[in-house]
Amino acid sequence: MEEKRSFRRGPREREDAADQIEGRNAVSEALKSGRTLDKVFVASGDTDRALARLAALAREAGAAVVQVDRRRLDQMSATGAHQGIIALAAAHGYATVEEMLQRAADRGEAPLLILCDELTDPHNLGAILRSAECAGAHGVIIPKRRSVGLTAVVAKTSAGAVEHMPVARVANLVSTMEDLKKAGLWIYGTDAAGTTDLYHADFKGPAAIVIGSEGYGMSRLVAERCDVLVSIPMKGKINSLNASSAAAVLLYEAVRQRL
Repeated sequence: MEEKRSFRRGPREREDAADQIEGRNAVSEALKSGRTLDKVFVASGDTDRALARLAALAREAGAAVVQVDRRRLDQMSATGAHQGIIALAAAHGYATVEEMLQRAADRGEAPLLILCDELTDPHNLGAILRSAECAGAHGVIIPKRRSVGLTAVVAKTSAGAVEHMPVARVANLVSTMEDLKKAGLWIYGTDAAGTTDLYHADFKGPAAIVIGSEGYGMSRLVAERCDVLVSIPMKGKINSLNASSAAAVLLYEAVRQRL
C-alpha cells in the first residue's frame, strides 16, 4: 500500500511535503501556535462536527479551505493517517496591502505593486517575487482562491526574495483593485491585444501591474477593471512570454521610467 501511495503522488506534492501537516491534532496545534497555513484540504461530504470546526478555524486564520475527495487526501498523505484533513504551511507569513502602501510612503516612492491573477505554478510566482524584489517593487498581491500560495517551492524559486518582498493574499482581487484605485493607483493589465504598448505606458506614478494566469491570461472581470491594457512587443514567431518573464519586462520598464 505504501508503495502504491508513493507512486501516485505528483512531483509538486513531493516538493511541498516538508510543509505538509496531517491529522486533526497536528493541524489544531499549528493553528493554536499561530503558524501561517496556506491551504487546508478537508474531506468532502464528511459530517464530522470536529472536522468542520477545525476547517472553520483554519478559514478564520486566513487559510484557503478546499474540500476534496478522500481518495485525493490518501494520495497526498505521507503518513497514511490524515484523519480527513491535510494542511500546507506557508513558507512565510503574509502581509497586508496597507503595509505595502506604507512601505512605499516610508521610502518616499510612488507605489509599484504586482497583482497575480490566479497563477498556479509555484515556479512562476517564485520568479515574480525575485524580479519584484530586485526591481524595488513594494509588494505582490495574490488571490486566496485558485492560486498558488507561499509554498516551499515558491520560496526556493524566489532565491530568498520571499524574505524581503511582502505578499498579500486577498479574498477578492477585483475588490482589491477598486481599493487601489481609490488610493490613487493606476491599474495596468498585461494583454496581447492591449491598445497601449509597453513603451508608451506611463509607470512613473502610483502603479499596479496585473499578470494573468499561465494558460488563460487575465480573467474577464479583472481585465475590465484595468485602467490600461498593455501589450509587450513580440518580434519572433512565438506570440507570448510566460507569466514571470512578462512581469520582469514590465517591472524593469517601470524601473527605467522612474530613474
